[in-house]
Amino acid sequence: MDEQEQQQPQREEEARENIEGLGSALIRTRRGTIHTLTIVGQVEGHQLLPPTVKTTKYEHVLPLLAMVEESDEVDGLLVLVNTVGGDIEAGLSIAETIAGMTKPTVSMVLGGGHSIGVPLAVAAKRSFIAPSAAMTIHPVRMSGTVIGVSQMFAYFQRTQDRIIDFVTTHSNIRRQDFLSLLLETGELTGDVGSVLYGEEAVRIGLIDQTGGLSDALECLHRQIEERKAREREG
Repeated sequence: MDEQEQQQPQREEEARENIEGLGSALIRTRRGTIHTLTIVGQVEGHQLLPPTVKTTKYEHVLPLLAMVEESDEVDGLLVLVNTVGGDIEAGLSIAETIAGMTKPTVSMVLGGGHSIGVPLAVAAKRSFIAPSAAMTIHPVRMSGTVIGVSQMFAYFQRTQDRIIDFVTTHSNIRRQDFLSLLLETGELTGDVGSVLYGEEAVRIGLIDQTGGLSDALECLHRQIEERKAREREG
């Protein structure tokens, strides 16, 4: 038995642990090596959520993304998004990290990309959404004690501006259109905001295109091939 065969069981065990612990997997094919990352449940911030809540922990995701960017083995990143939202700071930190990567990146919204899931969905170089998937856009919310002073409302506005700036910079939606969706009062019962489904999100410019997993993977492989071609020419 050669060294590669001896390492195979260890690699399979590591892959299983990554899927169970981090929701990530490494896919090796003749076209390249893709790291798949799932952002699911609620994006957890600086405070621990109850163990009954399915979460994505930013302290796990950030170093993993750094590893993907620096790895000579990994050619591209596929981000699968199905989240109800969560902590703004944590979500934006993940989104900014993905947006700052030089490696080929593709995101795919499956089920839902709600609230802070919107910046996460548009952070990749190309974004996809399943026809049945939904995206909820609403103003910034805060739990806990809120002090009713002008400074607090100014903080809310600046935080909301950070999200708006990121989304409009990394998608094709116009700022005014995004604001209109954000402040819509006639769609959500007893709430402010909007819900977009599949083709609607594409039509308004928030997501690049509708499609399935095979479409997202094919797009990522094309990005990888184009990057390799540029490196050969350079």
